[in-house]
Amino acid sequence: MIRTGTAVWLILVTAILVLLVSIAVCVTLGPVHVPVGTVLEVIARRMRLVAGGVTVLDDEIVWQLRLPRVVAAAATGAGLALAGAVLQSLTRNALADPYLLGISGGGTSGAVTVIVFGASGFASLGIGAFLGAIGALLLVFLLAMGRTGGLATTRTVLAGVAVGQLCSAYTSFVVLVRGDSDAARRILSWTFGSLAGVRWTEASWLAVTAVLAVLVILGFASWLDALAFGEDSARTLGVPVTGFRWGLMIGTSLMTAVIVSVTGAIGFVGLVVPHLVRLVFGPAHRRLLPLTAVCGAILLVWADTMARTVLTDREVPIGVVTAAIGVPVFAILLRRKAGVAR
Repeated sequence: MIRTGTAVWLILVTAILVLLVSIAVCVTLGPVHVPVGTVLEVIARRMRLVAGGVTVLDDEIVWQLRLPRVVAAAATGAGLALAGAVLQSLTRNALADPYLLGISGGGTSGAVTVIVFGASGFASLGIGAFLGAIGALLLVFLLAMGRTGGLATTRTVLAGVAVGQLCSAYTSFVVLVRGDSDAARRILSWTFGSLAGVRWTEASWLAVTAVLAVLVILGFASWLDALAFGEDSARTLGVPVTGFRWGLMIGTSLMTAVIVSVTGAIGFVGLVVPHLVRLVFGPAHRRLLPLTAVCGAILLVWADTMARTVLTDREVPIGVVTAAIGVPVFAILLRRKAGVAR
């Protein structure tokens, strides 16, 4: 386990460089290959660092189609991984993430409801997704909360799975009864998760959300560390446990809702990345949070690239790719917890 401060920050800088290189390389990949040099030239021209020199087609492919999608993938991965790290700390359960706790499913149900009533636009979908995510979170807490008001970690995850299934059933029912095939197709895209069609407006929202979330949550790193020793110990250290937990839960739901309103439900990123980063670098949140965000961004950039390039005639839903990675890790975590229980 790497704990030395200098080594951790050196690895963080290296991870950021890997992310930037991944973004540049992934923009080149697709039905039409664009060299990395052309990608950099298009970006420099758009930022007014150089003049002219690229074709209209290259500019359209790089700047209008691929780059906003890759940036959105990076922001989505960072946000989901960060949300998973926070939820795992708040519930003290390594299996918690927005997908397993039903927050992503609730956000999807909220967005689906907005679609059913004929509303469109990023703001409307965002509001619907946020209300759905908050509603799912409240229902999870209601089911998981014990008589003393505490949250048992096992019950919280089980309640999240149940609420997620309820949201999935609601979405499936809407797809079946909805007569409009276009709306049904849009609803299905939310269910599987997709970054197709993302443009700079949505990518900018996602990027700003992810950066703000990292900065804000990083400011509470010491309080999250205190919670690792239990609620009583955290209160002794001056942490307002109840307000802090609810504030972060609501903030996490809001971030998840912003992501879901653009991408739909994408599972397992918040489960896999925080747990693996924690295994390598330890539980201290001052290093865990930024490393988790960067590693989540790298993972989803490549997962989305795989989703749009693995087949020549169609896209694979990105949720299928993340599930293919996340399910084996989830199974390993379950086996580890079973071994500890014995």
